[in-house]
Amino acid sequence: MSEAPRVALFVTCLVDLFRPSVGFAAVKLMQDAGCTVEVPEAQTCCGQPAYNSGDRKDTIAIAKQVIAAFEGYDHVVAPSGSCAGMIMKHYPELLADDPDWETRATDLAGRTHELISFLTDVLKVENVAAAFDGTVTYHDSCSGLRELGIHDQPRQLLDGVDGLHLRELEDANVCCGFGGTFCVKYPDISNRMVSNKTEQIVATGAETLLAGDMGCLMNMAGKLQREGANVRVRHVAEVLAGMTDTPAIGEPSDGSAN
Repeated sequence: MSEAPRVALFVTCLVDLFRPSVGFAAVKLMQDAGCTVEVPEAQTCCGQPAYNSGDRKDTIAIAKQVIAAFEGYDHVVAPSGSCAGMIMKHYPELLADDPDWETRATDLAGRTHELISFLTDVLKVENVAAAFDGTVTYHDSCSGLRELGIHDQPRQLLDGVDGLHLRELEDANVCCGFGGTFCVKYPDISNRMVSNKTEQIVATGAETLLAGDMGCLMNMAGKLQREGANVRVRHVAEVLAGMTDTPAIGEPSDGSAN
């Protein structure tokens, strides 16, 4: 029997600060798939906010800290396409002027994966033992879709969840308006974009919205609540792990959950 892959979970800032249940769901999914999972305490932000703001110096410092924290693992997995994309696509370019660090960055990039694509593309998971009674719709986050090619993978696993019915969202591939610092720099444009998105979400008639990035989910959940829409919002990992006993994103802690 081959040794279990040693996997490090890159928790992400938003999961750590706002939705720890996503981290626990990610650990469960990977352990169920036969992995040994660790959560390095030295990890910090991937550096994307600084990178998007043009602060290259601090981004490079953060990247070096992340690279050092995650050396020695077979795989590094993040429940976020944007954070995984930052490490996989941008770290080697950021450190291209330093041969030693570029080599280490390229090595980390090659071992880093977004959670759902790791399960399906690397571990070859075809089904998960989960049930969810209801109709859901799915939003494809920009970084996961465009940088990492994540589209079919979550749908493949959701298809095997007992009781779950997926109703596709019109323009599921269109940005929700969050875009990291974009929503801060251009609030009016961002608000218009998320308004278009929530209109399409409600039009599906789905009771629950799923996606793979917390930034997108928090943005859409906030807008849906302000509009009074009766749509719950969850990270796809929570449903796939069968961990939906917590309130949905944005609900008060004493709210009921599916």
